[in-house]
Amino acid sequence: LLQLHADGNNSAAWSRFVQLYTPLIFFWARNTGLSQHDSSDLVQDVLTIVLQQLPKWKYDPERSFRGWLRAITLNRHREIARRRKIRMVDAGDQRIEDLPDPKLAESTWDLDYSRRLVASAMEILQSDFEPETWMALKLMLSSGRTAAEISRETGVSVWTIYSAKTRLLTQLRTELKGLLD
Repeated sequence: LLQLHADGNNSAAWSRFVQLYTPLIFFWARNTGLSQHDSSDLVQDVLTIVLQQLPKWKYDPERSFRGWLRAITLNRHREIARRRKIRMVDAGDQRIEDLPDPKLAESTWDLDYSRRLVASAMEILQSDFEPETWMALKLMLSSGRTAAEISRETGVSVWTIYSAKTRLLTQLRTELKGLLD
């Protein structure tokens, strides 16, 4: 984020940002009941607004980037939902009362934010590891088992597993710097 903010023309930083945030915004939009098409539109709209507004965005320790992104996403969602309700009433194909409550999805934004962002970053970083090492690392992180147990199961050395874990955590800290509160 800091790289992207400092240099709005950094296409690599923007590409990484899009890779990180597209799954999060899309997931959130689908949880509100938006169709796949409307969810894709929401993602594109939000990313466009972020790209336009990022040069003006100022870091404020009292306010988070997550909150700023959430506000943009919610505002665009409300606009799409308003248009959709009008179309649905005109078309008569579904009753407004049957729509999912967007407040439920709004309340899960903060919970989903960190989890989905870390998952997206890990997916991006997976290519930095050998497939066997990545599998062993994921097993250790998801199962809570020791590196020795995973080593016996996968044949990847304990040292390699610990080294990969350290490297992954370092890369995650770098990748997500300023994005997690």
